[in-house]
Amino acid sequence: MHVRHLSLAGFRSYRTLEVDFPEGPQVVVGPNAAGKTNLLESLVVLSRGGSHRTGTDAELVGWDAGLARLEATLGPSAGSGSGGDRVEVVLVKPGAMPGARKRVRINEVPRRTTVLPGILRAVVFAPEDMLLVVGSPSLRRGVLDAIIVQREPEAAAVIATYGRALTQRNNLLRRIREEQAGRDELRYWDAVVTGEGGRVVRWRREALEAIADPLAAANREIAPGEGRLALRYITNAEPQPGEDAETALRRRLAETADKELWNGATLVGPHRDDLAFELDGRDLAGFASRGQQRTAILALKLAELDILTAIDGRPPMLLLDDVFSELDPDRRSHLVRRIGVLPQAFVTTTTLDDLDPALVAASTAWTVTPGSLERA
Repeated sequence: MHVRHLSLAGFRSYRTLEVDFPEGPQVVVGPNAAGKTNLLESLVVLSRGGSHRTGTDAELVGWDAGLARLEATLGPSAGSGSGGDRVEVVLVKPGAMPGARKRVRINEVPRRTTVLPGILRAVVFAPEDMLLVVGSPSLRRGVLDAIIVQREPEAAAVIATYGRALTQRNNLLRRIREEQAGRDELRYWDAVVTGEGGRVVRWRREALEAIADPLAAANREIAPGEGRLALRYITNAEPQPGEDAETALRRRLAETADKELWNGATLVGPHRDDLAFELDGRDLAGFASRGQQRTAILALKLAELDILTAIDGRPPMLLLDDVFSELDPDRRSHLVRRIGVLPQAFVTTTTLDDLDPALVAASTAWTVTPGSLERA
């Protein structure tokens, strides 16, 4: 599928926008702060129900608007069958419109947010991803969770439930520390955290298993002879023989109970886990050059395209937010080859000089200025 028509109202810098997109690569050119990233972010919201830049929907609503409305009409990719689905997401600023709330509709029918990844999948490659190898663990967890949400229909709801339970459990731990509650009150939240957390860990490990061969293959393609690139899951609740992820979490919660009360926080679980990029078993974060780091990150994005396509044969939409300037000519050429076979890709840049000439020639070009987008 590809986005045939995009309609925005009250979203970030776009008061209104109505635009038709053809298939194939779309190059969006404009200065910094003109709205290029906001445009790509709107497509992420339509594919996931939320942003990759913020966890707060209110931040997505324009400062002078009470709500934001996003709608995409999808068209079929060549040979993929009929299209025409309409996806709508409405985001409401708290307090702006009494009784109004976030809404998702598919073809005018109210649906849960969790159905969106099954209709419009997207792989995002943004400047902050250049820190994946050496940056915060939350970046790596976020990338992995974006994959599992698109592979598992229930994952988004389970992750959200886990997050809410974690907040409640942490609040209760602090109350127990202050002798305002008893330890027995933890039982309910322990069950939710271990149950839902165990499912998240299981899905993460399954996604890593699925991505292993595509990741190694992509790395060989980009940097032949450098060794096998792999991702290793790091957790402080590693299962012992005979344990599953939920049982391991339950055991570790018992082992860390006193320390958690002292800290007033849950110290084990998927919110504390991490990933390590390894080249032939060595942790890349400890020795990799910037070029090797960028190769690993690019390989991960290409592998993500592969495993999401493998779900049902429909390639996801690729969103590249000003990343070509971070890649050398060889790495750019690998990315350009992949873009060429996708139903649709969006590439933002401040200058066409950063892009491969072959990509520019094959693309539909757009010029963005604050609040508007026009065919170049």
